[in-house]
Amino acid sequence: MAQNQLFDLTGQVALVTGAGSGLGRDAARAYAASGAAVALLDVNTDGINALERELTDAGHRALAITTDVASEEQVRDAIDTAKETLGDIDIVLNDAGIFARDSAETFTDEEWDRVFAVNLKSILLTTRYVIDGFKARGYGKIVNISSVNARYVEADDTYVRDSYYSSKAAVLGLTRALAARYAKYGVTVNAIGPGLFKTGITANNFEAEGFAEAYNKVNPSGRYGRDGELNGTVLFLSSHASDYVQGQFIIVDGGYSLV
Repeated sequence: MAQNQLFDLTGQVALVTGAGSGLGRDAARAYAASGAAVALLDVNTDGINALERELTDAGHRALAITTDVASEEQVRDAIDTAKETLGDIDIVLNDAGIFARDSAETFTDEEWDRVFAVNLKSILLTTRYVIDGFKARGYGKIVNISSVNARYVEADDTYVRDSYYSSKAAVLGLTRALAARYAKYGVTVNAIGPGLFKTGITANNFEAEGFAEAYNKVNPSGRYGRDGELNGTVLFLSSHASDYVQGQFIIVDGGYSLV
């Protein structure tokens, strides 16, 4: 393959969960700019509808589908709709994620189950309903958004969220299991561990006095992630550039996890 085609997604279809805001929205824009049609899944209907308008107005193919990714029925129907409208899916970016401020002492069954359903079970569900097509065509890309917190957690009680840390660590185990199982079919499965980016899920942290300044002091880059700075890694793992990359976890955190 020519060097200038490694990251070209022309003619492909990408499905993005959590596309209504934050890193998922950024990734959807990057997919569209690289030539892919994009199915936008989220419970945030306003967010994905606005993004669909933005992308289609710019000449791209995009489809917003309101979906609770913890629901098997809704995921199945969303994928069927995406395939009927945009064509066979080539790429899945599992970005949908939530967290609860909980610990072993404070968690509720409802909160714990919901975090794991959105952060982990949703990956199984999207895989279940795209994998037959991937196997039939001998190609497919699954990219799972985990977190730097899958490896490095905060001891400060201010930011305790044990269900989130656990679910994001579990994403790594699932990524490796799926990669090992489907590699022989030409399907790659990898994970990304973002550090701190200012998104909807982290907005409350930034409201705490001195939070950003304290984080910047301990990150060797001296700052948190900016809009679009995860896109390069997303596109790498979603394109032919990563066809021999399997079951890996790439941390994108400006060096925070080094110190």
